[in-house]
Amino acid sequence: MEEALERIARLDPELCAFIEVWGEAAAAQETSPGLPLAGLPFGVKGPSGIRSYSARRLIAAGAVPVGSTAVPGPGTYWQTWGLGAHGRTVNPWRPDRTPGGSSAGSAVAVAAGMVDLATGSDGAGSVRIPAAWCGVFGLKTTNGLLPSPDRTGLASAGVLTRTAADARAYLACVLDGYAEVPLQFPLRARWSPDLGFARTDPEVESVTLAAVERLVSAGIVRLDERPFALLDPKDAWQAVRRGEPSAGSAPRGENDRRLGALFAQAQLLLTPATPNRPHGHEGPGELYSTALTWAFNLSGHPAASIPAGFTSDGCPVGLQLVAARDADVSLLEMAVAMERHTIMVRP
Repeated sequence: MEEALERIARLDPELCAFIEVWGEAAAAQETSPGLPLAGLPFGVKGPSGIRSYSARRLIAAGAVPVGSTAVPGPGTYWQTWGLGAHGRTVNPWRPDRTPGGSSAGSAVAVAAGMVDLATGSDGAGSVRIPAAWCGVFGLKTTNGLLPSPDRTGLASAGVLTRTAADARAYLACVLDGYAEVPLQFPLRARWSPDLGFARTDPEVESVTLAAVERLVSAGIVRLDERPFALLDPKDAWQAVRRGEPSAGSAPRGENDRRLGALFAQAQLLLTPATPNRPHGHEGPGELYSTALTWAFNLSGHPAASIPAGFTSDGCPVGLQLVAARDADVSLLEMAVAMERHTIMVRP
C-alpha cells in the first residue's frame, strides 16, 4: 500500500489518472490476512465506481480502494479521453496522445504501476480501447453476467490489469463458483482485420497480424483462413443507446446469426482492438475508435484486449479476443496462454 500511494503521489500530477486519492483511508484500512486479496490496492472507475458490484466484491475479498480513476470530462463528446484532478489524462507511452476511454484513468494507473488492478465498465469498448492504447490487459465480461446500472444492456463490468494472469483474482472474486478451465491447444480461431467494414490503420493491422502469426507458430492457435465479416453495428448500437432497440433489430439479428455460426466451429475470434492508434488530445476526428469493439456489446459476447506490439511511432496496439457468451473464464485462460507469445517490443 505504501508503494502504491508513493507512486500515485509521484506520477499522478503528470499522468492525471485519478479524480480522487483516498490515501489516509487506504493506509489506515485493516483487513483480515485470511482474505484472498488482503491489502491489495486497486482503483475504481469514476466517481461512482466505489458503489459498483465489482468494487464491493473486491473489498469483501480484502482489497483496498485507493482512489477513483479519471473518466471523460464535461462537454467531451468523444469518450476516448479522461479528466483527472490535475488535468487531462495522458497516455503513459505518448503524453501527446490520449489513453483511450472511458476507463481512461484505470488503464493509465495500471500501465504506470500505480495499482495492479482497476475496475472498468464497457458499453462500446471502454475497457478494451484504453487497455489496447496503454499496453495492458482489459476484459469485458459477458453482458448481464454481473450486475450493471446500464438500463440499455450495452455496458458490462470489466477489469484492467498488467497481465491476463493478474485478472484471475478479479474473476475469482466477482464470479460465484469460479474455477479455472483446462484448455487444449491449438485453439480454433478466426481472424478478421476489419470485420468487413472498419477502416483499419495498415500499421495497426500489421502489428496485430504479426502477433496472430506468432501464436500460430507457437501452436497456440490454428486459424480457419476463411474471411469473417459482420454488418457495421453503428446504427444498431446508437438505436439501442437511444432506447429504440427495434430500430436496429435487423442488422443486430444478422450479426448474432453470423457469430453463432462462428462459435459453433471456433473458440475465438481475433481482431485488432481498435482500427486506429491513440489519437491526440484534440479528438479522434471522423474515426470511430469503437468500430471493432461495440458489435460485441450488442451481441453480449465476452471480449478482451491483450498487448500485441507497437506502431513505429511508439503507440501500443491491442489484439482483441472474442469468445462465446458466458465463456469468460475460458477466455481469460486463453488470454493467459496467448500473451506469453505477444511480447511487446517498443521500436
